[in-house]
Amino acid sequence: MKFENLAALYQYFDDLVTQDVDADVLFASSYVRGFVSLAASEYGDESQQLTACLAKNIGEKIESARTELSPQDREVIQLYWADIKGFFSH
Repeated sequence: MKFENLAALYQYFDDLVTQDVDADVLFASSYVRGFVSLAASEYGDESQQLTACLAKNIGEKIESARTELSPQDREVIQLYWADIKGFFSH
């Protein structure tokens, strides 16, 4: 799956709430979205492309915050981030 820009990725996150997804996906998408927003604010607005540089920054922020999660939650986040990291250009 590819997204045109950051706004489209945010819409994807929003749409998950209305879909029949499990609690882990909702938790992970919400958690990761926070780091996407934080990192994206350093690069531009919601029309910006999903670049490899942005993905690297998000990944670093997620890794830096890993101690605030339980081991189980950390695994959920790592798996979710690995799945959606492919949305970003390489």
